Amino acid sequence: MAESGVQASGGKRRMIMSRTPLRITFVGGGTDIPSYYREHGPGAVVSASINKYIYVIVNKKFDSRIRVSYSVTEMVDRVDQIKHPTVREALKLLNIEGGIEIVSISDIPSRGTGLGSSSTFIVGLLNALHAYLGEHASPKQLAEEAVKIEREILGEPGGKQDQYMAAYGGIQLMEFYPDERVEVKPVIMSEESRNKLERSLLLFYTGRERSSTDIHRNQARDVEVKVSSYDRMKDLAYQTFQAMSSGNMDDVGRLMHVNWVEKKSLAAGITDTWIDSLYGSAMENGAIGGKMIGAGGGGFMLVYSDESRQEGICKALDPLKREDFRIEYQGSRIVFVGD
Repeated sequence: MAESGVQASGGKRRMIMSRTPLRITFVGGGTDIPSYYREHGPGAVVSASINKYIYVIVNKKFDSRIRVSYSVTEMVDRVDQIKHPTVREALKLLNIEGGIEIVSISDIPSRGTGLGSSSTFIVGLLNALHAYLGEHASPKQLAEEAVKIEREILGEPGGKQDQYMAAYGGIQLMEFYPDERVEVKPVIMSEESRNKLERSLLLFYTGRERSSTDIHRNQARDVEVKVSSYDRMKDLAYQTFQAMSSGNMDDVGRLMHVNWVEKKSLAAGITDTWIDSLYGSAMENGAIGGKMIGAGGGGFMLVYSDESRQEGICKALDPLKREDFRIEYQGSRIVFVGD
């Protein structure tokens, strides 16, 4: 096993495996989109990485062709023939022309879950490709390159928090400034507070996958008429950072609830009667707060509750699948370098 920072000696190309964590967002999600932070910034988001991962394996191929395996397998002769957009653009960015195999594996469904899987994948891919070339890439570099590919080159709508969380890990307050600068501030708390936070969080999979693209486009279009809601969510991020730092964990749950009330008014598709019913059942059975993770519309629901009320909440949300997790305090890592 080898940790991040291991380089292939003399640029020798070996088999590399990266492991990159998915993330949950507590408050502020949406203030990281350009149409908000460029005009009304900074945006502010508090998120945490979790011990659910995307693994990317990169290996030198015996010939000059390119093999990419994800939900389908592509075998092509040139980089520009690759259909997977982020793989294609990552190889172009790092000037890798061929003779390579790329395989990805995810701990959970890799699309439409709200856990930031697409950005997690590209961060893990970039980390593995840099290591394959014998280079070390810092979390800042990985995040910036991932944003460049997703938001600038491919023009995909959305924010920046996912790329930074995948690269840095931990629990972070991220601030997004109009000049595109990003400040990443770790939440420092006692072990007792960390344990309390983990024990109080429940993660449920709704079974409904959705595309965040339309939601993000709707949000971007309506920012100016919803700017007061974005401002309040930004303020909630700073309040959540303070609550976590002070060990006031139950306040985190309350702030999550306020944030969800604001967020679901931002754009069509974030919620619907079914999601409102699920969330209402959780609150009626003792939850302090909660939210849909990511853009909304499906995927995972995060609930904050005292341990004594969790059994009742789980019963009320049956048959939703509860996903056990812990907070992951490391970002994308190189976990294997083959000889």
